[in-house]
Amino acid sequence: MTTPGKLLAGTALATFAATAAPAQTLTINSFGGAYEEAHRACVIDPFIAETGAEVQIVTAYSADAFAQLRAQKDAPQFDILHFSGGQEIVGAAEGLLAPIDASKLSNAGDLYDFAGANMEKGEGPAYSIAAIGLLYNTELLDTAPTRWADLTDPALAEGLVITDISNGYGMLGFLMLNQAMGGSLEDIQPGLDAVAQMLENGAIVVNTSPEIQQEFAQNGAVIAAYASDYAYTLRNAGLPVAFVQAEDGTPASYITVNLVAGRDNTDLAHRFIDISISPEAQACFANALRYTPTNRKVELSDEVAADVVYGPDAAAGMIRFDPTVIEAKRSEWVDAWNRTIAK
Repeated sequence: MTTPGKLLAGTALATFAATAAPAQTLTINSFGGAYEEAHRACVIDPFIAETGAEVQIVTAYSADAFAQLRAQKDAPQFDILHFSGGQEIVGAAEGLLAPIDASKLSNAGDLYDFAGANMEKGEGPAYSIAAIGLLYNTELLDTAPTRWADLTDPALAEGLVITDISNGYGMLGFLMLNQAMGGSLEDIQPGLDAVAQMLENGAIVVNTSPEIQQEFAQNGAVIAAYASDYAYTLRNAGLPVAFVQAEDGTPASYITVNLVAGRDNTDLAHRFIDISISPEAQACFANALRYTPTNRKVELSDEVAADVVYGPDAAAGMIRFDPTVIEAKRSEWVDAWNRTIAK
């Protein structure tokens, strides 16, 4: 998943917060930019066409939307919230999200088991996944990388782009590298040691998606750990970049659709969730943005399937690092990371 854009703050939030939504209106968040365009085409517009309801969209990324949810816990304004950083786990535990009745979702039975787990606890289903793997320049690298340890090859170091862990995809890529080096969520030192050696050998660190594109376009980048959807973005920009799902695991950023507690129009909200997890909506997202579908009935063309983690066997190889641990350790890890890359 190119990481969705930052919150467009101020006016939009102030306007929606001050307006009481009628029963046939759903208030949701979306992530802005190309994501929001696809969200409208794949889910929102079909929902409006089917139900005749209105959808009020607040452009807010996950962390900002979750902060709003907490601030409004006594009088929530959202009906549906979308998260990509695991906030649904915390929100459900805090009673901010309502249990989802799978019997009201005609598509629930077609989800991979991991995608629909814990709906009864309030954790919304994953309707798309940004899969993190290895992006490489097909013109500069004759043999495709196959494992996360390939990133440590000194021969690739001067063409290696490392993404800072302040970036969500960068964090997941680092945690997977750390695991490949023998580390765990309790011990990230093996990953830090590997990064230190990469930098000593000539690798560079970037913070954002556009910087990755610049490195591949202008500075001879050969390989980077990032998301499948961004490989598609780079190819659309005319760059010879392919995505590889590493043999030893694929970190995954789950994009979930969640039911807010304390709202009246839950039947309408369930219909929105059901459309979100439908094979039609998920195929639409895969075609538009190259996100991994979670509905086993999705059928993709060979061209699209080549760009995503697709099918039950591939999906089984995806790894979700515990978002609650990441959040609890984030400050500690960022401090250790910054000390490492500053050496």
